[in-house]
Amino acid sequence: MMCILCKITQLCIGHHYSSVAKKYSMWLNQLLQPQQRTGLLSKSLSRVQISTMAVKENLMVAGGFQGELICMYLNQPGVAFCTRITTGENAITNAVDVYHSHNGSMRIMVANNDAQIRVFDAETFASLNTFSFDWSVNNTSVSPDGKLLAVLGDSAECLIADANSGKVTGSLKGHLDYSFASAWHPNGQILATGNQDTTCRLWDIRNLTQSLAVLKGNMGAVRGLKFTSDGRFLAMAEPADFVHVFDTQSDYVKCQEIDIFGEIAGMSFSPDTEALFIGIADRTYGSLLEFNRRHCNFYLDSIF
Repeated sequence: MMCILCKITQLCIGHHYSSVAKKYSMWLNQLLQPQQRTGLLSKSLSRVQISTMAVKENLMVAGGFQGELICMYLNQPGVAFCTRITTGENAITNAVDVYHSHNGSMRIMVANNDAQIRVFDAETFASLNTFSFDWSVNNTSVSPDGKLLAVLGDSAECLIADANSGKVTGSLKGHLDYSFASAWHPNGQILATGNQDTTCRLWDIRNLTQSLAVLKGNMGAVRGLKFTSDGRFLAMAEPADFVHVFDTQSDYVKCQEIDIFGEIAGMSFSPDTEALFIGIADRTYGSLLEFNRRHCNFYLDSIF
């Protein structure tokens, strides 16, 4: 049912890669150097070790292992905003998300190991809100309509909260360990959560009493989840070696397993769903794998 066409390209952390032009440019290296930006909101930062990243439209946001937050515009040189959110022992920035709120304004959401979620305005970078929880927050994601917030962390229970107020409105029970990944289906009704128990659970946001389905990994925790922009496929990444691509139209029964070698740094679908990119984290063989969706007469629905 599914065919694979793979192209391997070396990727250094200090480069920006264009899949259209098939070229690299020095860009991300700016994140690894001492940062200084004039303005009342920015603070100078020493060399940053990146822990998480997110891109939406023209804005790229990165978090660091020492609680840093760095924002850059893709069409402009230099750093637009940088600061250290927290300096405690649990300072690591675990997740960042860029989203549109329910009123259309763009927001930046930052989850840290200090059990707090912070919200910033994506235009002014002013701090808008802080939500506190009982455990370290490993991952957050906002629903497509900007109204709901998934909160996952050092707890077997996952939470649903109001994205504007942070008030918890529901809980998801079924995982057996800590959670690290989440993704919303574009229709806003299905939420996928990834857990240390090597499973991904699917939840109907209209009925949270139990999960709709449980998708199993091979060996490791589910560390990455991504839906295609049309909602047709769900990619599920383990910490190393395996990425699983599920066909949502088959009720997640049909699946392609991509077996690679190395630790998986992240993954992302192209906006047109024609490509799946997988980052490999390795000092020697660090690379970006590009899997192109294949179309032919006999496999019109085949993918990567």
